[in-house]
Amino acid sequence: MPHTTRLQDYPHQIGGHCGSGAMRDLLHWHGLGWDGPPSEGLVFALGGALGLSYVRSSGLIPPIYLVGRGADFEVDLPTRLGGDVEMLTTDDADEGWSWVRQEVDAGRPSLVWGDIAELPYLRVKLQMSRHDIVVIGYDEDQGVAFVVDNDRAEVQEVPLDALARARSSKSFPEPTRHCTYRIEWPDELPDLAVAASTAFQQSAESMRHPSGGGIVNLKGATSGAEGLAAVTLLASDVETWDGLPLDELEILLFSLSAFIEKAGTGGGLFRQLLADGSDDVARLTGDVATKELADVAGRCAQAWTKAARAGIQRDVDVRTRVNSVVAAVSLLPQLEKDVVGALEAAATSLSRSRA
Repeated sequence: MPHTTRLQDYPHQIGGHCGSGAMRDLLHWHGLGWDGPPSEGLVFALGGALGLSYVRSSGLIPPIYLVGRGADFEVDLPTRLGGDVEMLTTDDADEGWSWVRQEVDAGRPSLVWGDIAELPYLRVKLQMSRHDIVVIGYDEDQGVAFVVDNDRAEVQEVPLDALARARSSKSFPEPTRHCTYRIEWPDELPDLAVAASTAFQQSAESMRHPSGGGIVNLKGATSGAEGLAAVTLLASDVETWDGLPLDELEILLFSLSAFIEKAGTGGGLFRQLLADGSDDVARLTGDVATKELADVAGRCAQAWTKAARAGIQRDVDVRTRVNSVVAAVSLLPQLEKDVVGALEAAATSLSRSRA
């Protein structure tokens, strides 16, 4: 029988990144925080999700892909905070919808993946399957779901058929398979210093010793790398762009800028979120090394933003813009190493403070 339900007073805020924006809202909904509802930056930092993957392939549109976070944020954050997570997937649309329906009927918002190209309110052509949205209700008589997205301030009414297409996408970087996260949150959060220490260490490890299990599949790529090797590869790659045809250059420069600033990164390829979150941890714990991490991550974020802006400067010819991007990107390998070192120092300092 058709049914209608909608969770009321869901505490949504626009976010810089779909994952950390959704998790911030969910923590607020469940009344969890250390000095009130956590900021999005704090949520991102505690996910231990900092990472880096760079791919260039003629099989991609656009032909490059750059992402600054790891694959498991949505599982690692609740787990680190003392919760339990089931990541459910299926190719059966009815089964996938039943999971969402069960969660909402039980009074719980449902975190799911949706391909951005299939979500009508986003009005984008780029396909990207791993976009986190939260379903807070549905009206089967009207054929709509009520969806919360970090990119929109208001709750969106999404036709159920469009939502089903978004949740069954086979687009890059991987099929959505009606992915649904069933999360059991703890009654109270763990010690912040302990949680931050393990998160910072995980991010540092992901950058120094990437496992190959990131968001991007490097198989079949013309060139690709993860962690610190990815920013080194990017820096060497952009040095070769000047010899490309002008139309290809325009696509590469625009795409690079979008991946750094516009593709749900919170600015500076997620490094600004890390800086903001580290600043919160430092404020709440008084840890000096974590304050230094916030400063180092902030400088790195600003450098990524400078590289992004250099590629799309108005009234500047494309060859000059390429040279500006090369100069800006050349600074990033050392800045990324600085961030990793600061993550390790903060992790050690916070751990010792609770020993």
